[in-house]
Amino acid sequence: NQFKTTSLADQVFEKLENDIIQGVYPRGEILTELKLVDQLGVSRTPIREALRRLEQERLIEDTGKGSRVVGITEEDLEDIMNIRQRIEGLAAYYATKNMTPEGLAAYYATKNMTPEGLAQLTHIADLQDFYFDKGDAELLRQVDEQFHDTICYLSKRTVIVDTLLPLHRKTRRYRRISMEDWSRTINTRKEHRAILDAMASGNADLAESLMAKHIENAKKHMLGGFKNHG
Repeated sequence: NQFKTTSLADQVFEKLENDIIQGVYPRGEILTELKLVDQLGVSRTPIREALRRLEQERLIEDTGKGSRVVGITEEDLEDIMNIRQRIEGLAAYYATKNMTPEGLAAYYATKNMTPEGLAQLTHIADLQDFYFDKGDAELLRQVDEQFHDTICYLSKRTVIVDTLLPLHRKTRRYRRISMEDWSRTINTRKEHRAILDAMASGNADLAESLMAKHIENAKKHMLGGFKNHG
């Protein structure tokens, strides 16, 4: 059994959410409790709870004969990226404001004695370079998500975190497609480094504007990917 620890319903939800977002269950497919019991090897109770949450997330809709996969529409993706563009800049702004002057001085002096937040982001940016050299689009997608999630957490703003993290999950498929385009990935790496440098220098306004521009560029690319891949 692939589901072992913590809440079974949470794990079933996360798997189904990811599979819907990644296109394993395409738009229009009907999911039934019995079908999922057979596929996942768990009882109906956690599946019923997971389906209820997926309906709240508007990833599925009840038809009376099962749940139809709605997934992410092109309009959804555009709205998600527009919201991210406006809010994620704020996350970068607050995260920069939370960096200590002592930590920033150490970062600038040595480039390796970074305060915890900058150390995390620097490590993630280094991983992005490593996976780029290996040509691994899926791991690039994962570290890209880590970069944005980490900035959200470093903002220490609960509403920002709760708003943005679900939106990050919902763009996984299109982020991966974007990462398979090496020209975009090269620019993503440069944009992440620029955001990181602005945060390291304590320039919250610049970090905010660079993040907003980065999300705008990502939005254009992801919407292009949607048109090609659906």
